[in-house]
Amino acid sequence: MAFELLSQLVNGIRGGVKGTLEGAADVGSTALKAVKDLTVDTVKGTGEFITAGIRVPASVVSGAISGVSDIGVAVVKAVKGVVSGAIQGAMESGIEQKDAVKGSVTQAVLSAKDLGLDVVDVAVEAVQGAIAGVSQVGGDTVSATKNSVLSAFDAAKEISEEVANSVKDALKESVDGAKDIFDEIRE
Repeated sequence: MAFELLSQLVNGIRGGVKGTLEGAADVGSTALKAVKDLTVDTVKGTGEFITAGIRVPASVVSGAISGVSDIGVAVVKAVKGVVSGAIQGAMESGIEQKDAVKGSVTQAVLSAKDLGLDVVDVAVEAVQGAIAGVSQVGGDTVSATKNSVLSAFDAAKEISEEVANSVKDALKESVDGAKDIFDEIRE
């Protein structure tokens, strides 16, 4: 998988999301539909992307969050729709659920850090978006919950232990089943 293809994917999604969201009243649902459609069109147009697995949803989320940021709307409010749309589009295009969830949630958290956003809020929105996205395409929401919670936490650990602990606490409070997931990995 050439880095150039993924870079083109990021830039294409960024431009597409920017163009779609400018002037949109409901950024969240507009972002979801735009990201989903752009993902499906891109992956179907270039079959090479399916073999990239986790990198495709990550690239889609990176481009979409950059596009949302470029137009100056509240990025955190759009994260749930961006992640949900990326996962729906990726799964409908043949990318495995686990890869779609992990790539999307991880990239959302890392993009939050890069853009100076509240990583904790973005992590919660990303996990909720992942669960919603998997649910929409009839996937396994139990494993999506576990994979998204752990992906958000692992990405936060890459930032710092303090951020990871804050993300963990926020997920336990706002995502059904997160407390059990963290209790399970502690054992």
